[in-house]
Parts: sequence; structure tokens; C-alpha cells
Amino acid sequence: MKTIVFASNNAHKLEEIRAILGNKFEIKSLKDIGCDADIPETGVTFRENALQKAQYVKEHYNLDCFADDSGLQVEALNGEPGVYSARYATINGCEVTKENKDDVNMNVLLEKLSNNTERKACFRTSIALVLGEEIHYFDGVVEGTITTDKRGEGGFGYDPIFMPDGYDKTFAELGNDIKNHISHRARAVAKLAEFLSNI
Repeated sequence: MKTIVFASNNAHKLEEIRAILGNKFEIKSLKDIGCDADIPETGVTFRENALQKAQYVKEHYNLDCFADDSGLQVEALNGEPGVYSARYATINGCEVTKENKDDVNMNVLLEKLSNNTERKACFRTSIALVLGEEIHYFDGVVEGTITTDKRGEGGFGYDPIFMPDGYDKTFAELGNDIKNHISHRARAVAKLAEFLSNI
């Protein structure tokens, strides 16, 4: 079994990635390799942020690594929140805690769209893989719309307000099994898995 580091300690993301990749690979988290650094994400694109994280692990631990950066892009908001998805409320002047961050992020977004009927959006993931001296990118996108209210108890982040095209339920209502087959991360990870299985 191949071992590779996923530059994240996000339990939700790790669970999703491990479920999608199955038992073909041993995925180690930053915690697993003893990395507790706050790796900077100063890029203006998802790819730039993903590469920053993967290169940090490669440079400091000499381990092959992949990292992702994901976010929600809303057409009517000119692509916001984009790379600022995780800290959208903060950059809009709201105080958040670890416990209420997702809720406040969604509230800010829903408020900005409150008088807007154009609610088209997409979730986007970019994965950067640093393998030896090589860098590879894998992207995944899922199109959908932003609902007017939060629905469902599952998922995380913006899942309760994102309804993927072709479904009448949000990611939070659909459950992990379906989400892990159709999500932006699933699509990017599928490309990563296909690449890794051929090396």
C-alpha cells in the first residue's frame, strides 16, 4: 500500500478523502507526521494555496504530499467567497468561534443574496500533488444553486445551502455516500487516484 501525506488536519476532509480513495493508499494527516505548523495560504487561486501547503510538507518533511484548496463560488457575487470561503464571515467583519464559523459564513452569504434571484454557484477543488520533483494538479467542479435557507444536518461548510444540479436536496441532506460520489472533491480525488494508481 502506498503511503502519501494529505496536508490537512480537517477531520471532515480526511474522512472524505479516505472514503473516496478506499484502501488503495494509506493517507497520513499532518498530525500523523508530527506537523502542527500553521501553513500559510496566501495565494489568490485555489491551485496556489494547494501548492503552498503541499510544498511546505515536501520541503520540511521530505515526504510526497498532496493538498487541496476548495471553495464556493457564487456567480452573482463575482465568484465570492472563493479562496476566502473558510473565513468569509471574518473578512466581512463578523466575529466567529470554531463552533459557529460555518453557520456565520452561511449567514453572511445568504444575507448578501437575500434580494437576488440569481443563485447559480459552484464548488471547486484544486489538488496539488508534489511527487518527487514533479508537481501535478487535479481539479474538480460541481455546479449548483444556493438555497434560500439552510437544509439538512449532514456535511460541513456550506453544504446545507448548496443544492447540486440534478438534485432537489442540499449536500447536507443528500448524505456522505451520495456527496462523496458527486462532489467537487470527489471529482478531483478521482483524478488523483487514477494518476496514483498508474505510477
